[in-house]
Amino acid sequence: MKKRPELLAPAGNLEKLKMAIHYGADAVYIGGQQFGLRSRAGNFSYEEMAEGISFAHASGAKVYVAANMVTHEGDIEGAAEFFITLRDLGIDAVIVSDPAMIEVCLTEAPGLPVHLSTQASATNYETLRFWQEEGLERIVLAREVSMDEIKEMKRQTDVEIETFVHGAMCISYSGRCTLSNHMALRDANRGGCAQSCRWKYGFFEADELMTPEMEARDEEPFSMSSVDLSMVRHIPDLVDAGVDSLKVEGRMKSIHYVATVCNVYRKVIDAYCDHPESFEFDPAWEEEIWKAAQRELSTGFYYGTPTEKEQLFGKPRAIPQYAFAARVIAYDEETQTATLEQRNHFRRGEEVEFFGPGFVRFTQRVEEMWDEDGTPIETAHQAMMTVNIKVAEPVATDYIMRKRKVAAGKLVRSGN
Repeated sequence: MKKRPELLAPAGNLEKLKMAIHYGADAVYIGGQQFGLRSRAGNFSYEEMAEGISFAHASGAKVYVAANMVTHEGDIEGAAEFFITLRDLGIDAVIVSDPAMIEVCLTEAPGLPVHLSTQASATNYETLRFWQEEGLERIVLAREVSMDEIKEMKRQTDVEIETFVHGAMCISYSGRCTLSNHMALRDANRGGCAQSCRWKYGFFEADELMTPEMEARDEEPFSMSSVDLSMVRHIPDLVDAGVDSLKVEGRMKSIHYVATVCNVYRKVIDAYCDHPESFEFDPAWEEEIWKAAQRELSTGFYYGTPTEKEQLFGKPRAIPQYAFAARVIAYDEETQTATLEQRNHFRRGEEVEFFGPGFVRFTQRVEEMWDEDGTPIETAHQAMMTVNIKVAEPVATDYIMRKRKVAAGKLVRSGN
C-alpha cells in the first residue's frame, strides 16, 4: 500500500464545493471576495465560506482559500482583517504568492497555515527550503517543473509539495502574463485575465503591412495558448515521487467537469495506492476524462519541454462534447423512478448517461418522462424544472445525467 496523496479540487461556488467532495475530493480550494486571481468566478462571501467549511469538515475534507494576487500599491489594505477572519472561520490554509501578503498572514493571523501559490514559481529545493524556513507548510510548484526535479526536491526537503495534474495551462511562465493588461486593460495578476492568449490571431511577416488582401486570406487563425494538462495515466509516477497533493485546475468550470474529473482521479489514486503491485490502468478512466475535456490533453512539462504539439494552432481537432443534462435529487427504489433537476434540454427517446461517485455509470434511453405534477411530457425544456423518469439502474442523490452534444471526430491525443 502506498501513501495516498490529497486530491485537491476547484470549487467556484457552494454547489461545486459540495459536488467535488461528494465525488471524492479530499480538499477544495475556493476564492474569497478579495485578493484572488479569479474575479469572475463565483467567489465566496464569509457566510458561504462558513457553510462550505461546515460541509467539508463534516465529510472529512479541507477548504483552502486562494489569495494569490500580485499586489500593487494599496492592494494589501484589509489583508490582515481578511486573514484573521479566515482563520477564525476555520479555513484550513490560504494559498498566497506575494511576499508582502505572506508576511501579513504569518504575523497578523498566526495559526492560519500558508501555502505558496504556483504564481511564485518555486522550481528548486533551495527555494522550497527558504519558504519552509519562513513558516510555510506547503509549496505549490511552478508548472514548469519536471518529474525528475520533483523527486530531487522530495529528497532534499520535507516540506509538503502540491502539483497541478489536470486542467488548463497558462501560456505564460507560471501564469505571470501581461497580455491581458496590455490589450484589454485587465490585469491578469490581480484577477482580471481576459484570456488574450486564446483569442484568434492572423499570422504574417513582421515587415509586412496588413492589407485587405491579407485579411481575405483563407487561412485558419491561431492562438498563443496551450492544450490542457492531464496526468491521469501517470498517477503512479506522482505518488512514487512523493507528491503530497494532486491539484485540479478549474474554479470557473462546470459541475459536470468537477464531478467527472474528481470521480476519475479518485478511482485511479485509490486503485494504485491500495494495490500498487497489481495496478493496471483501465482505458475506461481516460475515456471518462475525455467526456469533460475542452481541448486536447498533454503532460505539460513533467516529461520534457513541450513542443508545438502542445500548442493550439490551426483548426481544433474534434473532441466529443457532453452536456450536463440533469442532477438527481431523489430516487424511488420501488418504482425505479429518478427525480431530476433539469440543467440542459433533453427529450424522450434521447440516449443519456448517468454517473455517480465510485465510477458508477450506465447509459439508457429516456423512455418515459413526467413533470412534477405527474403529467407525461416529451421534453424537459425549462431551466431547473423538476422531471421524473424511469431509470435502468439504481441511482442516488447528486448522480449526474449527461448527454452527448455533438458527434465526435477522430480523437487525436497530443503529448507524452
